[in-house]
Amino acid sequence: MKKWWLMASLLLVGASAWAAKEMSVQVRDGQLRNRASFLGAVVANVAYGDRVTVCAEQAGWCEVTTAAGARGWIHSSALTPKRVVLASGASDAQVGASGAEVALAGKGFSKEVEAEYKKQNRELDYTWVDWMGQQTLTAEQLVQFLKQGGLAQ
Repeated sequence: MKKWWLMASLLLVGASAWAAKEMSVQVRDGQLRNRASFLGAVVANVAYGDRVTVCAEQAGWCEVTTAAGARGWIHSSALTPKRVVLASGASDAQVGASGAEVALAGKGFSKEVEAEYKKQNRELDYTWVDWMGQQTLTAEQLVQFLKQGGLAQ
Protein backbone atom coordinates (compact mmCIF):
# COMPACT_ATOMS: atom_id res chain seq x y z
CA MET A 1 0.00 0.00 0.00
CA LYS A 2 2.84 2.39 0.84
CA LYS A 3 4.40 1.82 -2.59
CA TRP A 4 1.16 2.83 -4.36
CA TRP A 5 0.86 5.95 -2.20
CA LEU A 6 4.46 6.90 -2.98
CA MET A 7 4.01 6.31 -6.72
CA ALA A 8 0.78 8.30 -6.80
CA SER A 9 2.48 11.18 -4.95
CA LEU A 10 5.41 11.16 -7.38
CA LEU A 11 3.07 11.15 -10.36
CA LEU A 12 1.13 14.08 -8.93
CA VAL A 13 4.31 16.09 -8.30
CA GLY A 14 5.63 15.21 -11.77
CA ALA A 15 2.38 16.24 -13.43
CA SER A 16 2.39 19.61 -11.70
CA ALA A 17 5.99 20.19 -12.80
CA TRP A 18 4.94 19.54 -16.39
CA ALA A 19 1.84 21.71 -16.13
CA ALA A 20 1.65 24.31 -18.85
CA LYS A 21 1.81 27.94 -17.79
CA GLU A 22 -0.36 30.81 -18.94
CA MET A 23 1.32 33.96 -20.24
CA SER A 24 0.28 37.19 -21.93
CA VAL A 25 1.56 38.65 -25.18
CA GLN A 26 3.34 41.93 -24.41
CA VAL A 27 4.02 43.12 -27.96
CA ARG A 28 1.65 44.98 -30.25
CA ASP A 29 1.70 42.35 -32.97
CA GLY A 30 3.45 39.04 -32.46
CA GLN A 31 3.96 36.15 -34.82
CA LEU A 32 3.79 32.46 -34.05
CA ARG A 33 6.33 30.60 -36.15
CA ASN A 34 6.62 26.99 -37.23
CA ARG A 35 9.98 26.64 -35.49
CA ALA A 36 11.98 28.35 -32.76
CA SER A 37 13.64 30.89 -35.06
CA PHE A 38 12.94 34.32 -36.54
CA LEU A 39 13.41 32.51 -39.88
CA GLY A 40 10.49 30.18 -39.22
CA ALA A 41 7.36 30.64 -41.30
CA VAL A 42 4.59 32.63 -39.61
CA VAL A 43 1.71 30.28 -38.83
CA ALA A 44 -0.50 32.68 -36.83
CA ASN A 45 -0.56 36.16 -35.34
CA VAL A 46 -1.17 37.20 -31.74
CA ALA A 47 -1.96 40.62 -30.35
CA TYR A 48 -1.12 42.57 -27.24
CA GLY A 49 -2.85 41.08 -24.22
CA ASP A 50 -3.70 37.72 -25.82
CA ARG A 51 -3.34 34.85 -23.35
CA VAL A 52 -1.34 31.84 -24.50
CA THR A 53 -0.42 28.53 -22.93
CA VAL A 54 3.30 27.69 -22.98
CA CYS A 55 3.77 24.04 -23.97
CA ALA A 56 7.57 23.94 -24.32
CA GLU A 57 10.63 26.18 -24.08
CA GLN A 58 13.80 26.08 -26.16
CA ALA A 59 16.75 28.51 -26.26
CA GLY A 60 14.77 31.69 -25.59
CA TRP A 61 11.68 30.58 -27.50
CA CYS A 62 8.32 29.30 -26.24
CA GLU A 63 6.01 26.94 -28.06
CA VAL A 64 2.52 28.22 -27.29
CA THR A 65 -1.13 27.50 -27.98
CA THR A 66 -3.68 30.30 -28.28
CA ALA A 67 -7.26 30.26 -27.05
CA ALA A 68 -8.30 29.82 -30.71
CA GLY A 69 -6.15 26.68 -30.96
CA ALA A 70 -3.27 28.08 -33.03
CA ARG A 71 0.10 26.58 -32.08
CA GLY A 72 3.58 27.91 -32.81
CA TRP A 73 6.83 29.36 -31.48
CA ILE A 74 7.27 32.93 -30.21
CA HIS A 75 10.33 34.56 -28.67
CA SER A 76 10.11 34.65 -24.89
CA SER A 77 10.76 38.41 -24.86
CA ALA A 78 7.29 38.86 -26.39
CA LEU A 79 5.63 37.20 -23.39
CA THR A 80 5.02 38.10 -19.75
CA PRO A 81 3.60 36.06 -16.89
CA LYS A 82 1.49 39.09 -15.89
CA ARG A 83 -2.08 39.38 -17.09
CA VAL A 84 -2.16 42.34 -19.48
CA VAL A 85 -5.22 44.56 -19.16
CA LEU A 86 -5.86 47.61 -21.30
CA ALA A 87 -7.07 50.55 -19.26
CA SER A 88 -9.88 52.73 -20.50
CA GLY A 89 -9.40 56.42 -20.89
CA ALA A 90 -9.69 59.40 -23.17
CA SER A 91 -6.62 58.57 -25.23
CA ASP A 92 -5.44 55.54 -27.14
CA ALA A 93 -3.78 52.89 -25.02
CA GLN A 94 -0.06 52.39 -25.36
CA VAL A 95 0.19 48.79 -26.52
CA GLY A 96 3.91 48.13 -26.35
CA ALA A 97 6.36 47.21 -29.07
CA SER A 98 5.77 45.32 -32.28
CA GLY A 99 7.45 42.00 -32.99
CA ALA A 100 9.86 43.74 -35.37
CA GLU A 101 10.76 46.27 -32.69
CA VAL A 102 11.42 43.47 -30.21
CA ALA A 103 13.75 41.83 -32.74
CA LEU A 104 15.64 45.11 -33.22
CA ALA A 105 15.79 45.77 -29.49
CA GLY A 106 17.28 42.32 -29.01
CA LYS A 107 20.13 43.52 -31.20
CA GLY A 108 20.43 46.77 -29.22
CA PHE A 109 18.98 48.88 -32.03
CA SER A 110 15.92 51.08 -32.27
CA LYS A 111 14.65 53.99 -34.35
CA GLU A 112 15.72 56.33 -31.56
CA VAL A 113 19.26 54.91 -31.52
CA GLU A 114 19.45 55.25 -35.33
CA ALA A 115 18.20 58.85 -35.23
CA GLU A 116 20.73 59.80 -32.55
CA TYR A 117 23.57 58.14 -34.45
CA LYS A 118 22.62 59.97 -37.67
CA LYS A 119 22.42 63.23 -35.74
CA GLN A 120 25.94 62.74 -34.34
CA ASN A 121 27.38 61.59 -37.69
CA ARG A 122 25.89 63.97 -40.25
CA GLU A 123 28.83 63.55 -42.63
CA LEU A 124 27.98 59.88 -43.26
CA ASP A 125 25.89 58.88 -46.30
CA TYR A 126 22.97 56.63 -45.35
CA THR A 127 21.50 56.24 -48.85
CA TRP A 128 22.38 52.55 -49.18
CA VAL A 129 21.62 51.76 -45.56
CA ASP A 130 18.16 53.27 -45.99
CA TRP A 131 17.72 51.35 -49.26
CA MET A 132 18.63 48.06 -47.54
CA GLY A 133 16.12 48.81 -44.81
CA GLN A 134 13.37 49.01 -47.41
CA GLN A 135 14.14 45.61 -48.96
CA THR A 136 12.09 42.58 -48.03
CA LEU A 137 12.93 38.91 -48.32
CA THR A 138 10.84 35.85 -47.79
CA ALA A 139 12.01 33.37 -45.18
CA GLU A 140 12.88 30.98 -48.03
CA GLN A 141 15.10 33.59 -49.73
CA LEU A 142 16.87 34.26 -46.45
CA VAL A 143 17.47 30.55 -45.83
CA GLN A 144 18.85 30.20 -49.38
CA PHE A 145 21.17 33.17 -48.77
CA LEU A 146 22.46 31.56 -45.56
CA LYS A 147 23.05 28.23 -47.34
CA GLN A 148 24.89 29.90 -50.22
CA GLY A 149 27.14 31.72 -47.77
CA GLY A 150 27.83 28.58 -45.75
CA LEU A 151 26.21 30.12 -42.68
CA ALA A 152 24.32 28.21 -40.00
CA GLN A 153 20.64 29.01 -39.50
